[in-house]
Amino acid sequence: MVKRNGTPRLFDIKTNILLAQTDTTVGFLSQDATKLSAIKARPNTKPFIVVYKNFQILKNNQKRVPNRQKNRIRRAKKTTFIVKNFAFRVADDVVNSSYLRKNSWTYSTSANESGKKFSRAFCEQKADIIIEDNKALFEGKASKLYKLNNKKIKRLR
Repeated sequence: MVKRNGTPRLFDIKTNILLAQTDTTVGFLSQDATKLSAIKARPNTKPFIVVYKNFQILKNNQKRVPNRQKNRIRRAKKTTFIVKNFAFRVADDVVNSSYLRKNSWTYSTSANESGKKFSRAFCEQKADIIIEDNKALFEGKASKLYKLNNKKIKRLR
């Protein structure tokens, strides 16, 4: 089920904020980092996780990944990696929605106020478009978080 706040005739992820169930938890998705920062009330300098559709798109965007870690990243499920202060995740189907299938990447953040738990009322008020399936929206466990370089791997979460 897709709900829209307002009356936009055409959908554009570059400017709209989506509320959707991701592979780990419910989150806000967009290609506009400044809007996401405003919703979360956090500094614009703090980066968001970039979720790629597949590993090939990550490589095509000229993001360097250590050769020793490529296989780990390719096979990882529900895992976020940080390489040289760039946080990313590869998720085959970020959301089972035709709206997002055509986009190769999105910024992603948890759907809550900074430091607080998931509140459906807050999320519905802030999102432009709500994508929900029969499982509904739920706050799941956050993704694992690893910091990588060519020699070491360090688990942060």
